[in-house]
Amino acid sequence: MKRVVSGIKPTGDVTLGNYIGAMRRWGEMSANPEKEHFFFVPNLHALTVRPDPAELKRMSRSAVAWLLACGVDHDHSYIFMQSQVPAHSELTWILNNYTTLGELNRMTQFKDKAGRAGSEGQLVGLYDYPVMMAADILLYDAEEVPVGEDQKQHVELTRDIATRFNNLYGDTFVVPQPTVQKEGARIMNLQDPTKKMSKRDLDDSGNILLDDDEKTIEKKILKAVTDSGSAVATGADKPALTNMLVIMSVLGGKSIEDLELQYAGRGYGEFKQDLADLVVHTIKPLRKVHDQYMKEGSDKIDSALKHGWWRASELANAKLTRVKDKLGLL
Repeated sequence: MKRVVSGIKPTGDVTLGNYIGAMRRWGEMSANPEKEHFFFVPNLHALTVRPDPAELKRMSRSAVAWLLACGVDHDHSYIFMQSQVPAHSELTWILNNYTTLGELNRMTQFKDKAGRAGSEGQLVGLYDYPVMMAADILLYDAEEVPVGEDQKQHVELTRDIATRFNNLYGDTFVVPQPTVQKEGARIMNLQDPTKKMSKRDLDDSGNILLDDDEKTIEKKILKAVTDSGSAVATGADKPALTNMLVIMSVLGGKSIEDLELQYAGRGYGEFKQDLADLVVHTIKPLRKVHDQYMKEGSDKIDSALKHGWWRASELANAKLTRVKDKLGLL
């Protein structure tokens, strides 16, 4: 049976961009009986920003609640916490010895941050992040890794590491394929359509958060920047409207061409209000389920993690044992 691995990092609030780009498909994916799905919360990766311990615990549980709210069936798929499976950390150290400095120096995430603030003060965890991501994938013989366009580079490095190890020691790791969703893969900030909607953005005025209430969502969309002119249309000169049309197209199930015809001559105001209503209609039931799971006394999160931890540990420990045998490690 084919395996698929996906992760949701517990840093910052989950955005509409996260939902459109990946999460909305997770429920459908988890119901596919021909594939075994692993959805994990990479809370060890979150340590690169030194989060408050209580906040990290809350955000980690919230990530599981969002997975459940999006319809992930934990009876047929596996949800687990990265830190609950020590094999992730051990395999990371092993794979460090099959990764070069040149490869890590080319990784965009570290390069961008080092370029802004200098490399000397950056944490080793941030630099080594891609190697742990490779371990996250390779432990489970994942053939498919659904990622955003900005994460594709990490999967390519994973493929290189797996191939290098296999060439040295024989067939050990499955070499994974990244799968990038084209439709809605990059949802942009409503106040700055040149940058991606990101949960790492400290200024959330241009981000729609899944935790936002109805009034906040409406306010953010009605105040979203627009382009010159008044036509609701896409184009290189209309990045703001193009972004909002993509959101409406994905959530409403209509083509952008149909939407351009629908709003021809009707102006930005009516379009924005309809978009706000659609986003509220989409997010409100998800937030209700999420909040229900987060309530004290709900055992859904713990139950899902226990079920997922058992299967993840079984596979990860078996893979780690095989790797150690190949290397002569006792």
